[in-house]
Amino acid sequence: MVLITDPDNLNQATEVTINTTAKTITLNLAGNLSADGVTGQALYSFLKEEWKNDTALIKFPFPMEAITPEQFEFIQDWEPANDATRKLIRTAGWAEKTTAGVTKREYTGIVSLGTLGSSDQPYYNQSGTAVPFTYTGPVNESIQIYGDSTHGNFNYRSTLSVYAREEAKTYAASNLSAIGVTSMTYIVYRFPLSNAVDLKVTESDVTVDAYGVTITYYATPQSKTIGSSNYDFHVIIDGNGKTSYEIYMAVQSALRKATDIDAGAGSKIGKLADELLVFVGDTLKTKIVTEGGVFIEDFDANYTNSIVFVDDLGAELTYPFVATGNLVFNTNLVSDGAAIYKMFFTTNPTGDYGTANAVIVNDNSATPITGTISGSTVPFTFDYDGNVQGGRTAGTNAAVTVVAIGLTTGQFVSQTATITRTTGQNVSLVAALERNYSNL
Repeated sequence: MVLITDPDNLNQATEVTINTTAKTITLNLAGNLSADGVTGQALYSFLKEEWKNDTALIKFPFPMEAITPEQFEFIQDWEPANDATRKLIRTAGWAEKTTAGVTKREYTGIVSLGTLGSSDQPYYNQSGTAVPFTYTGPVNESIQIYGDSTHGNFNYRSTLSVYAREEAKTYAASNLSAIGVTSMTYIVYRFPLSNAVDLKVTESDVTVDAYGVTITYYATPQSKTIGSSNYDFHVIIDGNGKTSYEIYMAVQSALRKATDIDAGAGSKIGKLADELLVFVGDTLKTKIVTEGGVFIEDFDANYTNSIVFVDDLGAELTYPFVATGNLVFNTNLVSDGAAIYKMFFTTNPTGDYGTANAVIVNDNSATPITGTISGSTVPFTFDYDGNVQGGRTAGTNAAVTVVAIGLTTGQFVSQTATITRTTGQNVSLVAALERNYSNL
């Protein structure tokens, strides 16, 4: 069935029950009325027709007053019989008043604009709790925004946020400021709220929740160094060595949690927290949120060049370009428990490879690229835009020589390469099998 907009589709004792003693109007899921509901205008028009034509009803004061086709008042102590009835009144806001005209309750109609899936569960926040709308799919539903001392004792006229967050879909949220409203009344408000398939989410919540990614919200600014300068942030995401895509999926999952997601001393309910990340193409960008800027630390270095940070001042920041790659060793080196590797600059103002002053190349964290070979692949990073070791010129290609040597199975091997302003560069070292080493 569909939303009823024609009063001719309503009938007493079937879709609508009118109780003149209790002064209540009940909507029943029967006949033509389904969970799609009935517009406030259709209900008002139906009651007018019934009061006009029913000799029993005309003896009682009329229950409703229409201000606009979307704004109504239940008057003379008339009211919907229950909350189930209220939730079936669509595209309408209303007040419920006493015979003296005193407001007991106010309801505003919430309508979403845009595309939501029929099984999506949007929700809203008035007082710090995520409350699901009664029905799934696009929203057209009333919520109570005011209650006097005997009907809720609250006033939520100036606070409302609505959300749509589904696994593997883009997130949507809106609030009063987004639609230019500071204080609501009992009319209909329309909020942009639309989602779509999120192509960046490829794993389940169960999988990404185990990644070890954490989010910490700070009350004071946290200074982080990007390039040669420090910047302030209030939200820190610890990526636990994961890729930008894995971090994004883990954070998105956290933002659907009804529990505290703050790894620090504070408390932040995931479902009510601001979105922290967004992909623009394949570039992951942090957002500035209510608390401030968002920073990601301890992420897979191969993704350094595809992450943009937004600090407390709203400035977009990136690291100097980090070239990345892998040193790839053959079996003779991997199986040799004593094998080591080192990366030198082939040419350098201080000293070229093959001389006593040869300079070992530092990685992006200023740590020498050298170590014991424990696996077939060792990743490396290089501060392409900032490395000035030995007086070299930053921002230029680096000619390097990588050497490796074992004892029992791996002979000495060297390989030249050029580190360019890119990622995914491999340098392969293939050592001949050692057949003559002996240390008895």
